[in-house]
Amino acid sequence: MASDFVPFGLTVCGLSELCNFGGGKVSHVLSILDPEMTEPSDFGDYGEHERLELRFHDIIEPTRGQIAPERADVERILAFGRDLLAEPVDCRHLLVHCHAGVSRSTAALTMILAQAQPDRPAADAVAAVVAIRAQTWPNLRMTEFADDILGRRGELVAAVRQRHVTLGKQRPELVQFMIDNGRIREVEDLID
Repeated sequence: MASDFVPFGLTVCGLSELCNFGGGKVSHVLSILDPEMTEPSDFGDYGEHERLELRFHDIIEPTRGQIAPERADVERILAFGRDLLAEPVDCRHLLVHCHAGVSRSTAALTMILAQAQPDRPAADAVAAVVAIRAQTWPNLRMTEFADDILGRRGELVAAVRQRHVTLGKQRPELVQFMIDNGRIREVEDLID
């Protein structure tokens, strides 16, 4: 399904999975790390590849002692995606990762796909990411910035919120996790 959006391969993963993609399997990496984290050593095994590295925490509200994703971060993700589409022959396979491969990375890939096919429903972009990564839970703050930048008039946010509802009903423990971690806006539709 993701191949309907872009002419190159796609992977979403977490830090513990990076070791599976060395040996030239990946030509481009979008790396989203916590600010205090050291660069993963796995990239040394990747061979020549292009990489955009961003550093912010997986939060949706400004929080003391943490760095929230900002509009400029989302603009950089979208610019990276535009560059890949402008020269698709150079991109054989894009790997997007964050700490767990669940929230920041899936938000980033969702916005890249939504940008690649602006005439397609945002829900299709979310579904394409879910097909790659079943535990997809896109970061709402990142999505809100992307929705505005891409002129989606709330459609991208609505699609991501629907994903939160769907996964939250399947895995209720995630709802409590989000509440406990200051992400109540992502689960407010699931709270009685």
